[in-house]
Amino acid sequence: MTAPEAASSTSAAPAPNWREAWAVYLQPRVLIVLVLGFSSGLPLALSGSTLLVWMREAGVDLGTIGLFALVGTPYTLKFAWAPLVDALHVPIFTRAFGRRRGWLVFSQLLLIGAILLLALTDPARSPLFVALGALLVATMSSTQDIVVDAFRVESLPESEQAAGMASYVAAYRIGMLVSTAGVLFLVSAFEDTGIGRSSAWMWGYVAMAALVLIGTVTALAATEPEQSVRAEAKTHDEAAFSRVMHAAIGAFSEFLVRKHALTVLAFVVLFKLTDAFSGTMTAPFVIDLGFTRNDYAAIVKGVGLAATLIGGFAGGYVARRYSLVASLWIGGVLQAISNLVFAWLAFVGTNQWALAAAISAENFTGAIGTVIFVAYLSALCQNPLHTATQYALLTALAAVGRTYLSSGAGYVAEATGWPLFFVISVAIAVPSLILLAWLQRRRHFAALGPVKV
Repeated sequence: MTAPEAASSTSAAPAPNWREAWAVYLQPRVLIVLVLGFSSGLPLALSGSTLLVWMREAGVDLGTIGLFALVGTPYTLKFAWAPLVDALHVPIFTRAFGRRRGWLVFSQLLLIGAILLLALTDPARSPLFVALGALLVATMSSTQDIVVDAFRVESLPESEQAAGMASYVAAYRIGMLVSTAGVLFLVSAFEDTGIGRSSAWMWGYVAMAALVLIGTVTALAATEPEQSVRAEAKTHDEAAFSRVMHAAIGAFSEFLVRKHALTVLAFVVLFKLTDAFSGTMTAPFVIDLGFTRNDYAAIVKGVGLAATLIGGFAGGYVARRYSLVASLWIGGVLQAISNLVFAWLAFVGTNQWALAAAISAENFTGAIGTVIFVAYLSALCQNPLHTATQYALLTALAAVGRTYLSSGAGYVAEATGWPLFFVISVAIAVPSLILLAWLQRRRHFAALGPVKV
């Protein structure tokens, strides 16, 4: 997922009054970014948590479900083709719609096709085909994320960047809610009409494919960012291979020559691992405790969304109130110890109030950690010539924990049982906190300057 840009600030701007502060959210460019945020958030769960519920209901074992975290590989490797998105033209689409909008429409049409393909699979009979369909959805979704990030940065003036990102993040979460709770309620509604479970899931995914068209219509209604037009004019006569090499080499080499670069990259990989490790198994855990599909939809995704949005505001307050390194300590510790509420829930059992309390605590603290972490990632992208590719690299590395390091979570859960599993997920946060202390002692965060969320 993407998040608010961080920037250095040397002087304080006059505070706008409340009318001006709210009016910026109604600017056409901000509204376009808001809808694109919905489009970016929609497909993530279709190859993630929603798919895991479908598989568990189909009788797939926990070990296989845990391995399905690997289908998130494209979110980890998207930096590898981000320079292609920056530099190459899509035949017909680029000429018709422009550099950014052409890639947007192209990636969204491919995303629709991938979701429809996934809808036609059967987890009980062919997990391999399910994995292939999910991998295609993740690939097209991560490509769309690359384009949307670039479109947002290039289309919004500095005065609208904060509002644009706030709108984007809120809409992204709503998109995720639709593809989780929305799909689960929709599948239950289809079953209530007499449709079989397998067909109900298929039509639920077909409905999600149709919703991708909201982003496509928005891309068609938008105008090409002026920065993109100027960049296109500047590199128009340059060979495609040369454009790709300049975009890739410049972005990576500029970052890797920085002091403590490898330690920073390791910290980026590990900071959210504690969340990813426990989060991978949240859906099977809730189902195994005896909660219904609708319980999961209403509490985990409904109540959880509210807690996440509130936690996002709280994370923004923490980041403004304290230094970047202090904020990272607060977010890192909170998101780790919050996993203990699931160990408590495992002893409580099937109690809706206990589930709501556990989900609220975990999502609230996780959102605080995410907002602060994204502020840090954004602060690392200091060269405007390479922002899109560098940000893709950092967010892809952050996904390594969710995709690879958490892929064995199902086997750990089977071997230890649910209470001990969530205790282990807390301990997994320790390496990232050690790296945080190491970087703090070497004044890495002070060198980044003041960060504004």
